[in-house]
Amino acid sequence: MGSYSNFIRELLSFLSFLTFRLFFLLLFLLFISIPIFTSYIHHFSLQQTIMASSFSNFLSLIITVSFLRNALCRPSLTSSLPHSQILDVSKYIQNTLQVLSPNIKSLQQQEAIEQQQQPLYSSSAFSVSIYPRSSLVKPQHTDYTSLTLSRLARDSARVSSLNAMLQLSPTNFTYSHLKSVRTMSGLEEFQTPLISGSSQGSGEYFARLGVGEPAKEFYMAIDTGSDINWLQCEPCDECYQQTDPIFNPSDSSTYNQLSCDSPVCAALELSGCYTDTCMYQVSYGDGSFTKGELATETVSFGDSGSFPNVAIGCGHDNEGLFTGSAGLLGLGGGSLSLPSQVKATSFSYGLVDRDSDSSSTLEFNSAGPSDSVFAPLLRNSRRDTFFYVGLEGISVGGEMLQVPLSIFQIDDNGRGGIIVDSGTAVTRLQSSAYNALRDTFVKYAQNLPSAGEFELFDTCFDLSSMSTANVPTVAFHFSGGRTLPLHAQNTVVPIDSSGKYCLAFAPTDESMSIIGNVQQQGTRVSYDLTNNLVGFSLDKC
Repeated sequence: MGSYSNFIRELLSFLSFLTFRLFFLLLFLLFISIPIFTSYIHHFSLQQTIMASSFSNFLSLIITVSFLRNALCRPSLTSSLPHSQILDVSKYIQNTLQVLSPNIKSLQQQEAIEQQQQPLYSSSAFSVSIYPRSSLVKPQHTDYTSLTLSRLARDSARVSSLNAMLQLSPTNFTYSHLKSVRTMSGLEEFQTPLISGSSQGSGEYFARLGVGEPAKEFYMAIDTGSDINWLQCEPCDECYQQTDPIFNPSDSSTYNQLSCDSPVCAALELSGCYTDTCMYQVSYGDGSFTKGELATETVSFGDSGSFPNVAIGCGHDNEGLFTGSAGLLGLGGGSLSLPSQVKATSFSYGLVDRDSDSSSTLEFNSAGPSDSVFAPLLRNSRRDTFFYVGLEGISVGGEMLQVPLSIFQIDDNGRGGIIVDSGTAVTRLQSSAYNALRDTFVKYAQNLPSAGEFELFDTCFDLSSMSTANVPTVAFHFSGGRTLPLHAQNTVVPIDSSGKYCLAFAPTDESMSIIGNVQQQGTRVSYDLTNNLVGFSLDKC
């Protein structure tokens, strides 16, 4: 179908070219023949009438061919979108310096400021804040370049982990994949704080969640690519450093270990049994893992409400790059994720700039912004964790990329498609789609001085002499005709504090594409689980 459409376009383009050339040739002949025609005009009035009629028909043909050509080729252009966006170069360079500053605001200072400010978006009277991770953990990096390298390394491991999860889907899962677990001694609106977790190079975002009764609050990484909720627990066989005191189950009156024959235990992909206690294990692509006992516990969302009997892993052996967080909050589509367990009809989050000290919220069962750009929420029968979206194409600078639609579709084997993921930083596109995006971006970015490559990024620019820059607009075109144009800061990102920026997309040889959190920053992303829609609302964090 695609090759036939291209043939028709080329044919009409040739006909349009030919008819216009004939039109100008005819005009020239008429011009030089005017004296002759004038002298015989009274003798050949009938012939002139016929010629005028023919000429009128010829003009009609030209107009018709041109109209058809423009109509058929119109999808390649997106004239209604701004073809470029203004990037505040100085602002984001300043952010790279701020995130490494030892004088960055403490959580207490930020909370005091936020109590005096109205949030950009709030769907109810109950709201809790989201903070950058730089407020949790003092940055360990001496410069922004080393921080960027750390982020990119972790991001690559993250993407590998997601692709491994897809390959080891429940339909392919066998007992040989099971790793041994070491023996170890109502639908009301509710919201929780969410923070950006990047100063350690993790690229994660964190929610402030209450666990137990009486509730004790913990910072937990949010992850739409995971289903299991877990946190570090006393006694620790091996625990990494976290900001809050480690959770002690003996301090909670609602903590309840699950038996090996419980339905929740049976729902785990990796589980074991020890003295009739259900044991869990979760491993991640970067080598991080958590092991412990599976229990139910009360989970609370600030002053918004609480839910009893939420299945949560109590990890006694936890290793990896989770520094700062107490654990992980699974927001995926599986049966053990938090949205599924509390029977949420929807949830949404706003991911603030990872280098800023601003905040946002994670919300459940609340209506998303009315100006959201909605895309179909799709599911993969091989892996119910991931949230796929219906994407029909991508444009750059108003020009649609010429890539097969099948790239963004899930095939019968569960391959392909594109997911929205809170844990991946840089958007990954299949190589052919990425190459088309990069080449088109460079074509429309002639005003930006080239600056070579940087690790994962193969297209960078030297903006050190600019305070602002015009950046070609990258836009996602979703199924159903809705379009999301990205801001300039979601398209190019700084990789040092001197003004070097890179195109924040990367190619992948895997079949699955990913919309990462760099492209989501500053946007309220809403998951309507009842109507199977994903909404994007710019500037509504």
